[in-house]
Amino acid sequence: MKKFVLIGFLVPFLLTACSAQKTDTNSSNSANTSSSSLSSSEEKLQKEFVDAMTNSDATFPQLSKNLTDDEAQVRIHTNQGDIVATLFPKYAPLAVENFLTHAKEGYYNGLLFHRVIKDFMIQTGDPKGDGTGGESIWKGKDDSKDSGTGFKNEYSPSLYNLRGALAMANAGPDTNGSQFFINQNPKDSSSQLPTNRFPAKIIQAYKDGGNPSLDGSYTVFGQVVEGMDVVDKIADEKTDEQDKPKNEVKIESIDILKDYNFHP
Repeated sequence: MKKFVLIGFLVPFLLTACSAQKTDTNSSNSANTSSSSLSSSEEKLQKEFVDAMTNSDATFPQLSKNLTDDEAQVRIHTNQGDIVATLFPKYAPLAVENFLTHAKEGYYNGLLFHRVIKDFMIQTGDPKGDGTGGESIWKGKDDSKDSGTGFKNEYSPSLYNLRGALAMANAGPDTNGSQFFINQNPKDSSSQLPTNRFPAKIIQAYKDGGNPSLDGSYTVFGQVVEGMDVVDKIADEKTDEQDKPKNEVKIESIDILKDYNFHP
């Protein structure tokens, strides 16, 4: 099975990916495309991004700590402390349903943070503990949502890889299973963003850290609202040559603080 790694590749209409992280993350230049070469779904997504960038009233749920009716919230208990995260089913319904279902069934209990890179991200969710495992809740059950290699990526002009953002790890497009990561980079990343392609509010938010080179390649589905000190503590762990903490760091359990009904 392919190892789930973070590959910096952006959708054509965003920006050229760049990665200066200490990782095997690859970077790829944006393709030179025209509207005629884009699929209908890509054109729709492009329009949504443009609308978000030009609409001064556009909302970005990651920038608010107020929990709304269309959001969910969880408390992730780790052996280093608790992390509270708000999830956004309105924008990433597949990823959130997958995460919440796994959490309720205890799938994540005892799983390691198997890949930790300081000033980048912390990754977990693999039952094998080496980055090669994990399945979605639909594998073998619903071919319309999971092709066998994973469920599709969900991109939204409302969600970004800001510091504290939860995102699905994958081994390529539409291979999401159970692994996820939390963006930890605390350094100002706003200078990487062209002002004519990113909303001003998001550029401002990236001054607090994050990984904009990952935008467009990974499904962002949540945001840490409490416990970034725990995320930073995990990121400070000493790691081996595979970026695996030398001392075990793991999820002990996940509590659902606010659920969401996907099938009313």
